[in-house]
Amino acid sequence: MRLWLLSELVLLLVIANATPVIISLLLGERWKQSLDRGRVLSDGHPLLGNSKTVRGLFGSIAICTLLAPLFNLSLLQGAGFGALAMLGDLVSSFCKRRLGLRSGHSVPLLDQIPETLLPLRVMQPALGAGAMEIAAAIAAFTAIDLLFTRLLRRCHAHSS
Repeated sequence: MRLWLLSELVLLLVIANATPVIISLLLGERWKQSLDRGRVLSDGHPLLGNSKTVRGLFGSIAICTLLAPLFNLSLLQGAGFGALAMLGDLVSSFCKRRLGLRSGHSVPLLDQIPETLLPLRVMQPALGAGAMEIAAAIAAFTAIDLLFTRLLRRCHAHSS
């Protein structure tokens, strides 16, 4: 296993998935338009929820595009990686809404697997990663995300 490649994969995943969160922290309610525009499906739950925004989607794609050369990817491959990570995130949000869970509710593995597996598997040839490196990157990202989510909850609980 190539540890340098593993670290690059994890960093790329963190960048793609943290960008919408950082944008939200920086911009607050400005330009916050939900992707589903408040649409509610026949099950009575939102399609995706109000935390999935146009600015988050395009922000992640833009940042991944701009940083792609640092990961030996073309601009188009960077955009594809960001788009696939966000598509995976939208799939997990759609599933959570179908389960009746509110936006922002954390579900371990469902919150991490789609947004990591989809870009890594589809982009595998461009990334030059083997199955073990992809599995390790997913595991590492999942651990980082779970720790970060727990830390954020703890900080939010102390500030309330």
